[in-house]
Amino acid sequence: MALILSIDTAMAKAGIALSKDGVALSILENTAQKEHAAWLHQAVEEVMRTTGHHMRELQAIAVTAGPGSYTGLRVGMAAAKGFCYALNIPLIAEDTLKVMAFAAKDQTPEKHLLCPMIDARRMEVFTALYGHDMTPLLPSTAMVIDQDSFASWLADNKVSFFGEGADKCKPLITAPSAHFTVVNYHAGYLGIMAFLRYLQGEFTGLAYSEPAYTKEFYTHTRK
Repeated sequence: MALILSIDTAMAKAGIALSKDGVALSILENTAQKEHAAWLHQAVEEVMRTTGHHMRELQAIAVTAGPGSYTGLRVGMAAAKGFCYALNIPLIAEDTLKVMAFAAKDQTPEKHLLCPMIDARRMEVFTALYGHDMTPLLPSTAMVIDQDSFASWLADNKVSFFGEGADKCKPLITAPSAHFTVVNYHAGYLGIMAFLRYLQGEFTGLAYSEPAYTKEFYTHTRK
């Protein structure tokens, strides 16, 4: 039996899932992005209490490593590493966009390419492209969207665009082969992927694990 706690605080909606052998026992979500840090530990405590499990029963911790919100990624990674150190269990870190694409597999037409999008402010998104069999076609990247974005892919393929960054791209990506859809995404999908990694022994080194920001962090200094 593999009991895995999955943590996803990469986007505006945060979620955790407690999964047994890839099957979610409990999922909790928080939509107040600025409260992810305060919510996370209380949510973990609630999940354990309501399922009748204890932290010491966990075999691994999974976390979305990015891309996504800078603050959200740090919150999730810090909590995941802290749990792993305290419990002496392995860490499984997964690309946020890959988990989103995995969730979309059963919710989009089989012949469509999968293009998850996370809002990166203005007309920029974090995005990637996968075949419907999860073959990576475009690695996770930060992209400024314009009328020519994905034109070469859309010329020969139908592409499903989804995620919190997709809506603002819809007025620009107007090819007939572009399909904008809503995908039901939650931390339970991270739990499934984490279980598969657990079976293969594919763990992330705790000492050097850090969020995958994808682009540089900039901030304004007050005068």
